[in-house]
Amino acid sequence: MTPTEPFDDIDDFDDFDTRRRKIHAMGGEAKLAARRASGVMNARERIAALCDAGSFSEIGEFARSARPEDLDRTPADGIVTGFGRVDGRNIAVASFDLTTLGASSTVTNIRKLNFLKLSASKAGIACAFLIESAGARMPDIQGAVGMGRVGQLNATNRDRDVPWVCAVLGPCYGMGTWYAVQSDFAVMRRDATFSVASPKVTSVALGQAVTPEALGGSDLHADTTGQIDLVTDTDAQAIAALRRFLSYLPSHAQLPAPRSDSPVHARPAAELEALIPRARHQIYDGRKLVECLADIDSVMPWRPRHGRALETALVRMNGQPVGIVASNPWPKGGAIDGPSCDKMTEFIVLCDSFNIPLLLLADTPGFLVGLQAEQAGVAGKIMNNLRALSLATVPRIAVVVRKSYGQAYLNMGGGVADAVAVMTTGEVGFVDPAVAVSVVHNRRAQDGDAAYESLIQDMVVSNSPYELAGMFAAHAVIRPSETRDWAIRMLEVFQQRARGGIGEHRLATWPTSL
Repeated sequence: MTPTEPFDDIDDFDDFDTRRRKIHAMGGEAKLAARRASGVMNARERIAALCDAGSFSEIGEFARSARPEDLDRTPADGIVTGFGRVDGRNIAVASFDLTTLGASSTVTNIRKLNFLKLSASKAGIACAFLIESAGARMPDIQGAVGMGRVGQLNATNRDRDVPWVCAVLGPCYGMGTWYAVQSDFAVMRRDATFSVASPKVTSVALGQAVTPEALGGSDLHADTTGQIDLVTDTDAQAIAALRRFLSYLPSHAQLPAPRSDSPVHARPAAELEALIPRARHQIYDGRKLVECLADIDSVMPWRPRHGRALETALVRMNGQPVGIVASNPWPKGGAIDGPSCDKMTEFIVLCDSFNIPLLLLADTPGFLVGLQAEQAGVAGKIMNNLRALSLATVPRIAVVVRKSYGQAYLNMGGGVADAVAVMTTGEVGFVDPAVAVSVVHNRRAQDGDAAYESLIQDMVVSNSPYELAGMFAAHAVIRPSETRDWAIRMLEVFQQRARGGIGEHRLATWPTSL
């Protein structure tokens, strides 16, 4: 029997097995062979890579198009759905089958996705979406009746009660895009694309040619839009990243984040001491700061190519999942721009929604302001960020590494966090001392100007960590080498406040993509 023969022609004693073979043949051997030749997994192979061996139970296996003319060519109606396990924990999975009419969205497969999403929420298990899709199947959805049916399903709306993860593994338009941008973690194969509408539709609408890469390539989303959190080269790498990300999160919001039971290994404290320059304007790589504080091999960067003035990463500290937000002086001297601010806000929402405590590491001259920043609405981004940090009910621990100036001092936890420490290398003030001297004394640096240097030192002294600790605006002054131990201890103390490791989730309705 070939994959193109209609189901209704099957009338033998092994009807069930015949039908199942046809369904598992998906779009046919020729299409599957072409994918194998190009090194791309098919929908069912992706599920096998994501789920523990033998754990996947399919639902909607015998679903098909509601249109009579498509009954014989829509196995599983283009989206394979079911329940599996990842590292022993149950998970809901949807894998889009591009070989079956482009995995285009229809009333039937939207109903399958809605059932999967609602079931995951009821059961308290994460959802994973393995996506490539040509968009809407026009004959099914076009017209008032089609849109009315789709509108009744409300399939893409979500409550942040269980984690959503997504891998964009090919061309992805329409419905698949909605799942990507609503997910807590979205990984993308380097040659994949996603956008609201396909390049063909967009080109017709604009009256000019648009390439898939320009419209929604991985570089665009990783660097510019920030809607992709990680880019990989292969399907296998993307799916492995989903498995790793899920290991940091609980299955649902009413569980604490899972601790690792593996032995804890940390870098020598002297590495952090050596990393931080004493000179205020000397730069270093903030990613190394994160690595020095985390358990060895536990750092999982989150959105590393977007908003690079701030590093955001899931790590483990003494086996406990922690979300780190760290200044990175390498790009822009650590000045926080609008994209960095938005990235931090979304990361706070992620961590607070799933009971992951926060560690904020500040080394910033403040927010990057100017004409372009103001036109991009940076003031609103700054206040949204501070509001999110204030609403978060997971433990928030803040450390001033070197400089922390102006409004950025507050946004990086000063006066907001549950516990605040300043390293002996740290300083806190309204602006950089040179800027302060320029404004207050109308003096600028000149060679051999001893009076100017004296004024600078006066401003530096007033920025001392001991001044902040003296008025109890900082709770501790610590050596850089003491930072990991101090942060772990404070996380242990304040974790009790979060109802046994479970927060109040006041950010649960915050938008997933800003």
